[in-house]
Amino acid sequence: MNKRDHEIIPLKLGMTHCYLIRGGADYVMVDAGPPNAFKKFRQKLEQQSIDPAKIKLIIITHMHFDHVGSLPGICRLTGAKSAMHYLDRELVEKGKIIMPGGIGAWGKVLTPFLWTIKPVVSRAIGPVPIDHGLDDKHFSLEGYRIHGKIIHTPGHTAGSVSLFLESGDAFVGDLAMSGFPRVTGPGPFVLGDDLEAMKRSWQLLLDEGARQIYPAHGKPFDANVFIKYLNA
Repeated sequence: MNKRDHEIIPLKLGMTHCYLIRGGADYVMVDAGPPNAFKKFRQKLEQQSIDPAKIKLIIITHMHFDHVGSLPGICRLTGAKSAMHYLDRELVEKGKIIMPGGIGAWGKVLTPFLWTIKPVVSRAIGPVPIDHGLDDKHFSLEGYRIHGKIIHTPGHTAGSVSLFLESGDAFVGDLAMSGFPRVTGPGPFVLGDDLEAMKRSWQLLLDEGARQIYPAHGKPFDANVFIKYLNA
């Protein structure tokens, strides 16, 4: 396992934790936050004296509104290219808003609330163009001077991806979480398509050597948390 030779900068945009990863002089960004988060994004860059043009690639972990909502404005400001898995890409480019189903009792309680906000979200997000469609093959980030790759990790959605770095840092979007709406510590996201597929994706990340998990909701946590749920 390589030591960490990159910088990780968290960017909380509304309800979503996005991340900048610096390799050399440039950055790769993970997720783009919900609608209307562009102003906050620009302010955070100014506070940290980050040149927007240094952001070269924006990886969208999956299609849900709180990850892709501010992508158009961020791409215009930075000039960055966007990438996401082809299974989610088509829906985003058509402007289709898909709400996840509930996993477990708490997830099923939350599901009706999502349907109440769907009309509002639909008005806030139109079709969003994506520059690159990813497939099931690992996508290397060496061209961005980052020792890592994008891995297809389905479960929350069919096209969910994670960014895995050789240091053991894994940016998983909604494959797992440690904050609201989860209320019992780090573990499975309480909303999604397929819990068993999530578990297979967790095992894939562990097999790759994941050590630290960076979720879109909540604080980073130890990857060994996955073992608890895999053995349950």
